Amino acid sequence: METVVKLQHSNCNISSNQWSFKHNNTLFLFPKTQTPKPSTKTTTLFLCHAHHYFSPTPPLPPHKATSPTKHTTHHDNNKLRALLETLMEKENDCCPLQLLRDDGDWTTDHFWAVIRFLIHDSRPMEILQLFDVWRNIEKSRIDEINYCKMIGLLVEEDLIEEAVVCFQDMKSHDLGMSVEIYNSIVHGLSRNGKFDDAMLLINEMKEMNLAPDADTYDGLIEAYGKYKMYDEMGMCLKKMRLNGCSPDHITYNLLIREFARGGLLNRMERVYQSMVSKRMDLQAPTLIAMLEVYAKFGILEKMEVFYRRALNSRAILKDDLIRKVAEVYIENYKFSSLENLGIDLSPKYGQTDLIWCLHLLSHAALLSRRGMDSIVLEMEDKGVPWNATVVNIIMLAYLKMKDFTRLRILFSRSLTRGVDPDIITVGILFDATKIGYDGSATLDIWRKHGFLYKAVEMNTDSLVITTFGKGDFLRNFEAVYSSLEPEVRENKTWTYQDLIDSV
Repeated sequence: METVVKLQHSNCNISSNQWSFKHNNTLFLFPKTQTPKPSTKTTTLFLCHAHHYFSPTPPLPPHKATSPTKHTTHHDNNKLRALLETLMEKENDCCPLQLLRDDGDWTTDHFWAVIRFLIHDSRPMEILQLFDVWRNIEKSRIDEINYCKMIGLLVEEDLIEEAVVCFQDMKSHDLGMSVEIYNSIVHGLSRNGKFDDAMLLINEMKEMNLAPDADTYDGLIEAYGKYKMYDEMGMCLKKMRLNGCSPDHITYNLLIREFARGGLLNRMERVYQSMVSKRMDLQAPTLIAMLEVYAKFGILEKMEVFYRRALNSRAILKDDLIRKVAEVYIENYKFSSLENLGIDLSPKYGQTDLIWCLHLLSHAALLSRRGMDSIVLEMEDKGVPWNATVVNIIMLAYLKMKDFTRLRILFSRSLTRGVDPDIITVGILFDATKIGYDGSATLDIWRKHGFLYKAVEMNTDSLVITTFGKGDFLRNFEAVYSSLEPEVRENKTWTYQDLIDSV
């Protein structure tokens, strides 16, 4: 029976007995500063790292190698570099197909280097044409290895239409097919939401007596999770079992991660209990996913259990996750746990700005002068510089205590330590003024140094706002800001003086 894969959003119908490479080329208030995306042109870097992607065949060991072999390898390397330089110099005007015809032929290493160049240069439509010509120069190149490598590269780069074309051509040559090559195409189609096409290939595998394995279904489950098709994930698991393929620990870990990312706690916990009963281990990314979802929903006890397990594993806790855990402690008024969090993490991650923030917040939230002083002394002993987070944490604690003497000293010391005020610092000054503090001297110094005419910045860790709140000044400004027309908000560069004037 002829198998036809109809690609969605494409004008390309591919049959197993009629194939062609010629197919259509359907080819906070103030936002954070966006870093420009790097150019897709990576040709210069590609030349520098060409040996990393496609190294020539390594030379024989010294006792077997001969000088002609070394000379040939060196010569091939020079030819490869010259070929890539030609491609880069001519850029879009260069036709690799014409270069191949001019050269007569390329070695395997040279051919795959050019293919990788075309992928990185965003020229996928030339890849299959080049492969077609190169493999026909030497018929022995029409083999499973070259086709599998080509399909793998295309799927890896998410060029799924081209991968399917190459896959169907491979079948037309009656080359040996494997579960692995089918899995590659099935996963690529699934990642692009083409589940009907993926299921057609799975059925085709069965007709060819190639039994889908756990990896086949794992790719489907991961893709269903990507598209939030959680019911389909459960059905896929059932189908997997009906077809005699037992889910392994990778499948269970994958299900837990996808259910966790979807916030489906009950499903996640049912799968987890199944894993426990089967004595299967959680992978590090699964531990992180479970910790994240418990922190997201503020489930303190379970969060702490998986935090400890993650801490004692090889899992890496990123700063955003550490902040989520800290926020749960803050929301539950467990301020001393912030100190313990910093103590736990510092041996593994070092004493970063975030770790110092946790230490300081723990004492500041409890309004402990002695505790804050001890952390500041420890920072000074270790040569840790102050920043806006450190200054604002201490000042917010003094503001809560209405300790205007220490507040005044800190406003002065922050300038001598080279810490410019940010929006939180300005808010602290005006909130203090509202309850009787005389901030005119500080305001005059800021004006004299030109700070008030700088663009507004938020340089304080978000955990500080979570702990102390925004204050009257910031809330009032938010109300004013929200009342403005969108074009006024977006086109205006706000300075600190603008903030003060508006409130």
